[in-house]
Amino acid sequence: MDFRAIARLLALAVLGWCFGEVCSDGEESSEFTFLLQAGKSDCFFQRAIQNGRMEVEYQVIGGAGMDVDFTIISPEGTLLIAESRRSDGLHMVETTVEGDYQVCFDNSFSHFSEKLVFFELYVEGQGGDVDGDEELGGVEESDENMLQYKLQDMREYMDSMHKRLERGRQMQTVLRAFEARDRNLLEDNLWRVSFWSCASVLVMLGVAFTQVYTVRKLFDDKRRVCT
Repeated sequence: MDFRAIARLLALAVLGWCFGEVCSDGEESSEFTFLLQAGKSDCFFQRAIQNGRMEVEYQVIGGAGMDVDFTIISPEGTLLIAESRRSDGLHMVETTVEGDYQVCFDNSFSHFSEKLVFFELYVEGQGGDVDGDEELGGVEESDENMLQYKLQDMREYMDSMHKRLERGRQMQTVLRAFEARDRNLLEDNLWRVSFWSCASVLVMLGVAFTQVYTVRKLFDDKRRVCT
């Protein structure tokens, strides 16, 4: 292969990388951590396209009880998913309709304790790959079949790598949320154990002093002895 063919292959690889980025525009991932006040509810809206897929994962990482009420409402107002008093959950809407989905967290059952909630939204559409295929089809009209196959293989490989890296990043975010929840629970339990341990020590000391005082009073002889 001469220098001109190599240069053309590199140019096509760059175009393939750009088209791969266009394909990834059909996927959107976002995560958010917020403080849910006691006796209140918060709702978030996520835009989805027709015949897409939406995945929602949430965890309560702080607060007494570690539980909230969770609901997903479709753009038509239909209640798709409803959970009560859960600490975590993973839900998928396989075939979405075009519009804004409503994701709500409710803490109205708790009048005193606020909750720290982490959730992640992953939206995947089916329309992001059309433009890239059309433009790539124009490029693939070249006479060099080998370059076409190389470009297609590189594009598929980069697209697969991008999806796996994105999924790995999401899993790391979820694991960090699990770690934060376990740490908050551990600190809360440590405070309770320390408090009740100190209370038990004080009670034991009080009982010991009371027993010593009672025994001394029993053997205290107040009669006068004449000499």
